Amino acid sequence: MGSRASSLLREEDIEEIKKETGFSHSQITRLYSRFHSLDKGENGALSREDFQRIPELAINPLGDRIINAFFPEGSCPPFFLSLLHSRSEDQVNFRGFMRTLAHFRPVEDNEKNKDGNAGEPLNSRNNKLLFAFRLYDLDRDDKISRDELLQVLRMMVGVNISDEQLGSIADRTIQEADSNGDMSISFTEFVKVLEKVDVEQKMSIRFLH
Repeated sequence: MGSRASSLLREEDIEEIKKETGFSHSQITRLYSRFHSLDKGENGALSREDFQRIPELAINPLGDRIINAFFPEGSCPPFFLSLLHSRSEDQVNFRGFMRTLAHFRPVEDNEKNKDGNAGEPLNSRNNKLLFAFRLYDLDRDDKISRDELLQVLRMMVGVNISDEQLGSIADRTIQEADSNGDMSISFTEFVKVLEKVDVEQKMSIRFLH
């Protein structure tokens, strides 16, 4: 199945995805085989239901938020949306799939000193943080409100903590992060809070070469 799936990828497509995401040729063909196996409708795109069949996401308390990250409506220009998505808003094609996975690609030593004119890679610290921020920013208004923080906390802890305790955690978190007094957390404030956290390591997956 792997060879059959990889044969559907054109060499020029692979080269473009390599430049855009930093994945190697073999990683792209291997991930395409996985993408192809998830594509139950065999239409070259994945639906939310296809993602929900992935066991690791099905059991993850933030699974729905992670799945939503593959469908970034409103988070990039229409031109890019046309490249990343199929006609249906609830489907993502292979290129969009790879762009999202690229956020989790580790930063290799030979990438750290690359020419800055090439543009910021998808797996940079800033882009990894932006990806994490959007898991909390449910309405995509570029800030995390108390209600949004509570929703994510509830997803993570279930019913093990009372609403009162959760509210206290949310209030304390916002109080510590909110530097401009608007009772929410902006991306700049989010970055500041995590400045000593090894985001590059914590938000990386070792993809087979």
